[in-house]
Amino acid sequence: MAIKEGLRPGGRSARVQESIHSAVRSLLQEQDRASLTVPQIAARAGVTPSTIYRRWGDLPALLGDVAIARMRPDSAPLDTGSLRGDLRAWAEQYLDEMSSEPGRDMMRDIQACATPGYCVAILSGQLQTILDRYPDEPNPGVERLINVVVAPTVFRILFATEPLAVEELYRLVDIALTQ
Repeated sequence: MAIKEGLRPGGRSARVQESIHSAVRSLLQEQDRASLTVPQIAARAGVTPSTIYRRWGDLPALLGDVAIARMRPDSAPLDTGSLRGDLRAWAEQYLDEMSSEPGRDMMRDIQACATPGYCVAILSGQLQTILDRYPDEPNPGVERLINVVVAPTVFRILFATEPLAVEELYRLVDIALTQ
């Protein structure tokens, strides 16, 4: 199933979706995700299980949708006054959030989702916002930042025993900025 985007704010579909998302977030705070079921979520949200299956198809797709909704930024990336500073601040915040246990769970949920590429759009938008602030500085491009900074960060979070050290993360930002 596709991620539910473009719903009319305040419309019935948006309210139902938010109710279901809220139920998922609440239940995940109360119990282990392995014991979470669609009927539990439906009961908490005040909808029928068929509503969830119709919109998302299955539990992993719903969990992925909730995780992606959490990834959407609430505000623009921090403006430190320099491209290097902004990228370092953004990368450090990303590392901190995603290497937490909720962040790791969110990444796993997104991997199980039918549209995991949506995360790239979210990250690309944040990185482009930073790059657009500094039109007169050499621009490494969003793809380079994803390949040189984000990809190793995600790999270490998901597959290594320890995430990147902040100093190594800063070195990756510096490498990405060299043309």
